[in-house]
Amino acid sequence: MLQGFDPIWDENARVLIVGSMPSVESLKKQQYYGHPRNAFWRIMADFAGKEFDLPYEERKAMLRDMHIALWDVVQFCDRQGSLDSAIRNEVPNDFAWLFSKTRITHVCANGKTAEPLFQKYVTLPSGVTFCGALASTSPAYTLSFEKKKVNWQVILPYLERE
Repeated sequence: MLQGFDPIWDENARVLIVGSMPSVESLKKQQYYGHPRNAFWRIMADFAGKEFDLPYEERKAMLRDMHIALWDVVQFCDRQGSLDSAIRNEVPNDFAWLFSKTRITHVCANGKTAEPLFQKYVTLPSGVTFCGALASTSPAYTLSFEKKKVNWQVILPYLERE
């Protein structure tokens, strides 16, 4: 059985981005979106005006500075390979706990698998809006980087910059 990661968050988080389960490469590196061709960190760095190739700890700090929390829907599962379609026997993370510790107002899914998993397992608290699925940042989803970035711009109005 595979185990996902702890969330990246702080109490000022406004936007929660949910994935499904870390890929084989991410699990090996012990980093969210650890595959070198995954567009997630590049998109976030562009939005923050930062360099893409920051060390992982600085990438996590960048998300917190942007008031973004990051967590996968699945805490444990069985899966061969990295494809979301291969996820079996999933156990969800405790999102009620995360919502109680943050000021999240919007939740967006990274890709089409995270969306139904989130909707299956998570009840949103009052005042929190689910924005649906954004274009997957996975290299398996062949949309160009620029088109992915444009699609992800939907989160920008929800971020409170201080």
